[in-house]
Amino acid sequence: MPAASETTFLEKSVSVAPLVLLSVVDHYNRSAQNTKKRVLGVILGDNSDPNNIRVANSYAIPFEEDEKSPEVWFLDHNYIESMGEMFKKINAKEKFIGWYHSGPKLRASDLKINDLFKKYTPNPLLLIVDVKTKDVGIPTDAYIAVEEIKDDGTSAEKTFVHIPSLIQAEEAEEIGVEHLLRDIRDQAAGNLSIRITNQLSSLQGLHQRLRDITSYLEKVYQNDLPVNHAILGKLQDIFNLLPNLATPKSVENAQELHENTPLATAYTVKTNDELMMVYISTLIRSIIAFHDLIENKIENKKLNEASKKGEEEAIEKEEEAEEAKDEK
Repeated sequence: MPAASETTFLEKSVSVAPLVLLSVVDHYNRSAQNTKKRVLGVILGDNSDPNNIRVANSYAIPFEEDEKSPEVWFLDHNYIESMGEMFKKINAKEKFIGWYHSGPKLRASDLKINDLFKKYTPNPLLLIVDVKTKDVGIPTDAYIAVEEIKDDGTSAEKTFVHIPSLIQAEEAEEIGVEHLLRDIRDQAAGNLSIRITNQLSSLQGLHQRLRDITSYLEKVYQNDLPVNHAILGKLQDIFNLLPNLATPKSVENAQELHENTPLATAYTVKTNDELMMVYISTLIRSIIAFHDLIENKIENKKLNEASKKGEEEAIEKEEEAEEAKDEK
């Protein structure tokens, strides 16, 4: 495939709604749980933006295939069309954009099934949802079928090109997912335990991705895979975002080495910024407390003056009353 086409597909992304994952898992548990079969269905969404495809909904369809002969399979076309018409009545914005199956990997018959779905959309999207539990990673893989020209240029073959995918929920869906996670979490575990568990999962996912990058680079170095400049450019962008750990050669002792390390400088600047916020907060708190103290003293002084004035007026009234009695 030409390099320009590879770059175009690398710039694409697919966002999947959590509702789609729940629907696919429910379909698998009802139809093919504890078997080697896979389930298949239709995905709906919006593909008006060629670089960001949104998968918002899905529905299951009857599907059968021969385990011994992958070329033998069956789809119910009438069911697809009737269900599609009903979904249009509910939400016309959700269009037919492709199909899904429970995988967990591509199979030999996927290209032919994909050609069948071109009857409903010109360039169908294939979404593979891994229904088995995973420790880390996103359970979705997205593909689009393209024609790959051989090196001799004599013939073309169809193949699937992988597209990055992510799980993205709308505001209403986020609320529902939060309620589900709240029920799943261990009530006995504290917030600190939950935070550490989440960080551990994130680090495990990062470790797995780094292992995949290392494996790919080793295969390219050993000429097991061809050099893909688009992928290498993406990896170079990742390395450019890493902090600069280089140290100047003119540094002689360890103290100067530590102080002149760019990473140490960055940590120092970050720490100073945080301490500055703490210092300003403490200073403002002290000023407010001092202001309240002054206001309290002024208020007490006013109350004392008012009480003394009241006592003096009461004494004057008593004296006037006594003088009035003496005169009588």
